[in-house]
Amino acid sequence: MAPLAQRALAAIDRFNDAHPWDHNAHYHRWILDRLPERAGLALDVGCGGGDLVRSLADRADEVVGLDADPRIVDLARRATDPRAGISFRVGDAAADLPAGPFDVITCVAVLHHLPFAPTLERLRDRLVPGGVLVVLGVHRSALFTDHLIDAAAVPANLAVGLFRGRGGPVSRPTSMTARTAPAAMTLVEIAREAGRALPGVRLRRHLFWRHSLVWHAPV
Repeated sequence: MAPLAQRALAAIDRFNDAHPWDHNAHYHRWILDRLPERAGLALDVGCGGGDLVRSLADRADEVVGLDADPRIVDLARRATDPRAGISFRVGDAAADLPAGPFDVITCVAVLHHLPFAPTLERLRDRLVPGGVLVVLGVHRSALFTDHLIDAAAVPANLAVGLFRGRGGPVSRPTSMTARTAPAAMTLVEIAREAGRALPGVRLRRHLFWRHSLVWHAPV
């Protein structure tokens, strides 16, 4: 990487540290819009601080939040009203998925930590007929178009950071304290593997270094 590009990326990292905002939470409303108005049992895989779990509770009779990090699960429990219908569990999505079956499964920024296709298959098999799976994921940029969209996201990212921090310094959201890892799979690889595991899945690229998978289980 050229020194100029390295300096630019370092400057962006410093800006993001000073103006933190959760790129995953930015898409929570988009995720909710893909779900039915009412559901019985819902599962949020990689629940982090529980923000999406609490939103799901407004439209599901019961919601389970699953995360592999005991510390952040404890934080999620503390931030959640002790009301019926919400529970949190510590577990690995590759091995510790609740039995279900679930009407709704959401999975946010988790699959790049896990064996991709086998985990998708486990999530698929936990859905009721007609249930919906919505995945928000991260991918590795490889093609020219990937890098072009990444470049377009940079000024938008800076603008959102400035807008959210216009009232003064912003503390780092709880969800952003979870462990992270770089993505290894490209969008082409994700499309291929997801298509095999979830026939008819809809893949969409999003602006802030994210993509989504939406799949409805056959009735």
